Amino acid sequence: MENLPAIERTIEAIVAAKQSLPGALLPILHEIQDGLGYIPSESVPRIAKALNLSRAEVHGVITYYQHFRQIPPGRHVLRVCCAEACQAVGGEALAEHARLRLQGSDLTLEPVYCLGLCACGPALQIDETTLHARVTPQKFDALVDALEVDP
Repeated sequence: MENLPAIERTIEAIVAAKQSLPGALLPILHEIQDGLGYIPSESVPRIAKALNLSRAEVHGVITYYQHFRQIPPGRHVLRVCCAEACQAVGGEALAEHARLRLQGSDLTLEPVYCLGLCACGPALQIDETTLHARVTPQKFDALVDALEVDP
């Protein structure tokens, strides 16, 4: 295992540590994504073999849940709430503005369905930690400008 690239070593270690858990697939997928930022396609056969599942079953779970990424994310991940409460106060327009604004950038845009700020939407989350309420296109642009300046 010493000669394996770092990504493969990470996958091997996670699978080995979690494969005996009941319902191990989701914990394995979550830990791989938490560790690498995404679930590499080369992890699918290893996970399938360890859990006695088909590659199609593993791939099906990865593609079913919006949370899982199959490609590395950008430098920052921005999540725009697309749930009904945010839609009612301009969330769809914000999501479209965000999509257009981030084209060609090194930032990743993801839709989510509820950030828990229903009373003060539209809502935005930057990375896993920062929540913003009542986000307008202008506020969005200011937040993105700050991210682009910050390395």
